[in-house]
Amino acid sequence: MSYGKTVRDELRVPTRELRHAIPRVYSGYKELHDSALSAGALDARTKELIALAIAVGKECDGCIAAHAHAAVQHGATPQEAAEAIGVTFLMNGGPATVYGARAFAAFRKFYDQRAAGYPPSGQEQPTGHEDRVGQPNGHQHVG
Repeated sequence: MSYGKTVRDELRVPTRELRHAIPRVYSGYKELHDSALSAGALDARTKELIALAIAVGKECDGCIAAHAHAAVQHGATPQEAAEAIGVTFLMNGGPATVYGARAFAAFRKFYDQRAAGYPPSGQEQPTGHEDRVGQPNGHQHVG
């Protein structure tokens, strides 16, 4: 079962349509997204792991897919992802064990693809956020 690529693919077209309907909202969100996740006192990898853990707590499959993919892209390891997800068990109890397993499955799929020398699913999209379909949870910026 795929919680990463499948979710991203399902949301690609509806998100593109919504972005075209409200481009200024997406533009503002892009600025917030890029500012919040850029390296500062915390590196981007750590911030993506935090976002992944929050996605589990919010029970958002689209967010899980986006941040599992981004965490892999920023060099996170399966153990780091597992430990970040584990914190959500403390904070969210039982539901986090379900969404945590989904998040870890998505992370491992992207990680294994990268380890095998293949770009993680969705990476074939342009890397600039302006034209990107890469994050199908409202995080994506579709051209």
